[in-house]
Order: sequence, then structure tokens, then C-alpha cells
Amino acid sequence: MKRTLNPIIQSEGAECGLASLAMVGHAHGLHISMLEMRQRFPLSLKGARLSRVIHVAHELGFNTRPLRLDLPDLGRLKLPCILHWGLNHFVVLVKVGKSRVTILDPALGQRVLPISEVSEHFTGVALELTPTAEFKTRKAAPTVRVRELTGPVQGLWRALTQILLLSIALQIFVVLAPFLMQWVIDQVLVSADRDLLVVLGLGFGLAMLLQVGIGLLRGWSVVYLSSRLGLQWMGNVFAHALRLPLDYFEKRHLGDITSRMSSVQAIQRTLTTSFVEALIDGLMAVVTLGMMLLYSWKLALVTLAAVVLYLGIRAIAYRPVRDRTEQQLVAAAKQQTHLLESLRGMQSLKVAGHESMRRSTYDNLMHDTVNHDVRLARMGLGFNSASQFVFGVERIAVIWIGALLALQNVFSVGMLIAYLAYKDQFAGRMAALIDKWVEFRMLRLHGERLADIVLTEPEDAEPRPEVAAPDSPRIEVENLSFRYADGEPWVLKDCSFTVEAGESLAIIGGSGCGKTTLIKLMLGLLKPTAGHIRVGGLDLHQVGPRNIRGIVGAVMQDDQLFAGSIADNISFFDTAHDQERIEAAARLAAIHDEIAAMPMGYHSLIGDMGSSLSGGQKQRVILARALYRDPKLLFLDEATSHLDVMKERLVNDAVKQLKLTKVIVAHRPETIASADRVLVLEQGRIIQELRPQQGAPAAPPEAESEQPSCVEA
Repeated sequence: MKRTLNPIIQSEGAECGLASLAMVGHAHGLHISMLEMRQRFPLSLKGARLSRVIHVAHELGFNTRPLRLDLPDLGRLKLPCILHWGLNHFVVLVKVGKSRVTILDPALGQRVLPISEVSEHFTGVALELTPTAEFKTRKAAPTVRVRELTGPVQGLWRALTQILLLSIALQIFVVLAPFLMQWVIDQVLVSADRDLLVVLGLGFGLAMLLQVGIGLLRGWSVVYLSSRLGLQWMGNVFAHALRLPLDYFEKRHLGDITSRMSSVQAIQRTLTTSFVEALIDGLMAVVTLGMMLLYSWKLALVTLAAVVLYLGIRAIAYRPVRDRTEQQLVAAAKQQTHLLESLRGMQSLKVAGHESMRRSTYDNLMHDTVNHDVRLARMGLGFNSASQFVFGVERIAVIWIGALLALQNVFSVGMLIAYLAYKDQFAGRMAALIDKWVEFRMLRLHGERLADIVLTEPEDAEPRPEVAAPDSPRIEVENLSFRYADGEPWVLKDCSFTVEAGESLAIIGGSGCGKTTLIKLMLGLLKPTAGHIRVGGLDLHQVGPRNIRGIVGAVMQDDQLFAGSIADNISFFDTAHDQERIEAAARLAAIHDEIAAMPMGYHSLIGDMGSSLSGGQKQRVILARALYRDPKLLFLDEATSHLDVMKERLVNDAVKQLKLTKVIVAHRPETIASADRVLVLEQGRIIQELRPQQGAPAAPPEAESEQPSCVEA
């Protein structure tokens, strides 16, 4: 291995292959970020087969050599190389010892495993990578600036300057404090001057009161700044997250996203409190060092040597601390994801009777997180012990040498006590400054995690002018093709059709044939791999989906309700909602009578994500939400699948009377019969077009869904 190789933690659930290639690239001098890897080589949630990893490696300039081998042959591989791990994962092998193996796991970080554990996971497939003549090295990209991570923040530097000035004022009193002891010992006690003692006591007492007042003002300023910046930063990050494309959230676990967003708080805390403290510690270290040199440069050298030793200890231990901190964050995110999934899927758990199994998994994740916490705490205790030992020995040495100087009449007793006070301040400030330096370096870790959110391009990455919504909701689909990534099978291929204004089009086909994907493409939630979609003559992705969605209402299979009242959900929390429109939309969705029969009517709370409503009621409330928008174009993806035949007929009759362009995905004959025209999809292609009066076709038999593994050797 040519250089030190650090682990790269994957952000998406199935990008272990890309992360492994990026780590091998780093080892050979190609410092490529995961953001660039995702943009150049996008993957679907199904991950990547070994053939795809080999293709990406060739694009990066590597010559590849896939091998099948037995465990004893690991030591003969050219390192670093990629191992196929646990049938659904890739890791990087960096070191093979007699009894242990070191791997870099994109999911967990660096791991040192015994041969027995490697035997349980290694599938016998390895991939050696060698740079070719086309391979080009690249330096690491500049560190992401905080402004890029948090967006524009108003009043930051003005508030920091205010806090800094108050802090400097506080330190003046800290510098003067040792003189009190020196004057009392050398002047008051020697001459028994009670009047001078009174003057010194009153003077330093007033200074102390002023110090308390300034400290209170500074503390309040820090609290105000932290809360204000926290609101702005978290608001900026959340606003950006809302603009990210849908596939960003589909490829990540919820707990991981919330963990990354919480990095804002770590950055905020560091840049408000720690940043000011570091400036003050640095300033005071310089001042107190100057005072120490005035007293004795020999004694000052002893303290400086201790500071340099402690700095060396922290510098050497930085990488292990960083790696373990990252592992702790990843473990905590997995625990959080498991918790959220368990709470969301409580009904499924109880029906299956798998509460105990889910609990045992959570216990394992919790123990893993706690173990990482303990390791970090152990390292923190080690640093505290090292600091106490280094500066404890230094203090003994300084007192020893200072006492000898006092015996030689070089120092007075008061001067020795004052010097020790300055020395303690300097040593404490420098130790804190070194710790702050490590904290600022650790800030890069939080920055990298947060960068996965804020540096991902939003859905409308390019600024587009506001365009009036098209007058005609006519839809034109031309040669539309889509797949999730290169090398993936086509979900849709060469689809072309037109939906005239006011027409109702039904799309049918077996499960997995691409119906829902087609709807998402027409809504602008996914970008076509090839082809065009036009609404009212406007290209959906040239003018931007946001400019089209103003005339669109949609009910998708996995749509959700939000905590609040039924009226809130139908109006989508419109602060100026129209109650008459809410009720009219509910009548069209055949849910008004059931809402009116509830004790609180439209003010009834729906619970968490609609938990107080039945499946059919939730579906009709979501339909009412779509109709409340008064759309010109309505998409319905299995919007009546939870309704009985009578309710479905009522909904279909009501929707049919609306002067809308409708695109409907359905399986039920009643819904299909309500359409003007029917398209039949099979394996991503339109194979038939019929009109119900010609006899609605039966839905094709359910296709057997393939379940390819994340990786395939």
C-alpha cells in the first residue's frame, strides 16, 4: 500500500462498491469524493454486481483482476484490494497478518478481525486493482467551508465580535488577580500595613463585581447567539433537504439523515462557544507567557516543554479518535433507524409476533453504540490522565526550581506565588487550546456528514424563471425510457403516448411492469434516462417540475397523512383554507358523511400518520387533499385499492364528472371501465392500447418479481 488509507463511510444503503473503489483510489493518489462518485456512477437501491464494480474501476483507470481463492491465499493478494463480503457487501482488504486481518468496511469503518470471523463472511471472491497508464492522480479537494454547509447567516460576525470584546474585558481581571497575592505577601504581610490591605481588598472586590457582571453579559450573549444561529442554520439545512430529489431519501435510512442533520448542532456549538473560547485561550496564553518570561525564562521553558509534549500526544491520537467518533455516529444512526422503523411498523410486528426478535436486534445495536461511547470515553479519560500527569510533573519541577530561586533571593515569596498563578493559567489555557484544536479538526467529520445533505444538488439545481402554469393539461410522452443506473435493467423503454386535455387514461399491467415509475416520471419525481415529457407544450424538466405541479393533484400508493386535524390534512395545512372547498373535496372523495359523523367533525385528529383512520378512510382523505388543489391534471396510482366496490363506484363516478385530465393506475375492472382509454404495460413497454367500450382487458398475470442480491460475484 502506497500511503495511509482511511475508511470512507457510505451514505447510501447500497453504495459499498463505490466507497470501496474510492478508498482504493485514495491509496493510489486519486482523491475522489463520494459525491462525485455518485454523480458519475449512480446506483439504484439494488446496489452493484461485481461486473458493475469492475466497469467503474476501468472508468477510474484501474486494471482489474477478479479472483476466486481460499482463505489461506489472502496473503498473496496485491493490497489494497476489494473483497466480496457476506454475499451482499464489499470491503477493502488492507493488511493480512498471521492471525488477524485488517479491512476497511464502508458500513462500519476500520475493523481488525480474527481469521475465524473473516472465514464466516468472505465469499472467496476478490478483486485486485492496478493503475493503468490512463490512471491519473488527483489531490484532495479543498475542505468544505462552513458557509457552504450552513448557507448565509445574518449577524454572525457582529455577535462574535461582541462576545470576543466582552471576553477580553473579562481576561483583564484574570491577569490582575495574581498581583493581589503578590502585593499582600510582599507588601502587606512584611510591613503589617492594614490600610493597604483594606485598599487592596476593596479595589479587587470592586473588580470582582465588575468581572461577574461582564461574565453574566457574555454568557447571555453566547446563549442568544447560539439560539439565533441554531434557528438559521437548521432552517437553512432543512429548507435545502426539502428541495432534494425523491431518490435521495429513498436511498438512505431515516436515522442516518436525522443523524447528519444533527451535525448542525455540533458545528453551531463549536463555532459559537468553542471558537470564542479558543481565541481567548490563545490570547491569554500569549499574555501569561509574556508575564512568565518577565519573571523567569528558565521556568517558562519547563512549562513550554510540557505543552509541546501534550500537543504531541493529542496529535498522534487524533486519527484513532476521529475514526472511533465516526464509528460511534454511524452506530447511533443505525440504532435510531431501527427504533424509528420499529415504531412505524408496530402493527406488523405485533401481527407477526416478532417483538422479541426486534427487541434483541435493537439491544445489539444499542450495545454497539454504547461500546463506541465507552471507547471514546476511555480515550477521553486517557487524555485527561495524560494531561494531569504531564502538567503535574511540570508543576512539581517548576515549584522545585522556583523554590531554589527563592532561596537564592532571585525570587521573593510573593513573586513565586504570582508566577505559579500565571504558570497555571498558561498551562490550563494551552491544554484547553490544544483540546479546541482537536475539536476544530473533528469539525471536519461533522462537515463531511452534513455535506452529504447540503452539497447534494436540489431537484431544481439550475435557477429557472417563473413560468405560468400551462393553460392546457395535455400530456405528451415521447420515446420515454428509464433505468435507475447504468447496467441496470430498463424499467421503461421507448414509451410514447398522448393524453388529451380532459381525457381519462388508465394504465394497467402486472406488478413490476413500470406503472408507478411512469407516474413518478410524469410528476417530475424522477428524471428520464431518455425521452421527453411535455405538459401543455412545456417540457417538464426544462421549465422545472415546480412550475407544472401547481396544476397537478396526485394520489400515490405510499402517500402519507400528517399529524393534525382532518381539515388540516385535506387543505395540506393551508393557513387560509376554505372550509367549503374542504367539504366539497371530501364529498367528491366520498368521505364527507363519515367525517361529519365523527364527534369533532373536520377538527378530528387523525393521529400519527393517520393511525386513527381505516385504510379506506386514509385513502379517501388523501384523494380529497388532491382534489382540494382544484387541479387540471389528476394522477391516481391505485387510489381506490382499499375501498369496497360501492365506495369505489361512488369515487369513480365523482371523479369521472370532473373536467380534468386524468391518468389512473388500477387493477380493478370498475376503475378501468371508468377511463376513456387504456394502456397495457408489460416489462416496461406499451404493448396494447384499448378503449373500455371495446372490452377492457384483464390485467396481465402478476410477473414474478426478481430479487437480485445487492452484489453478485
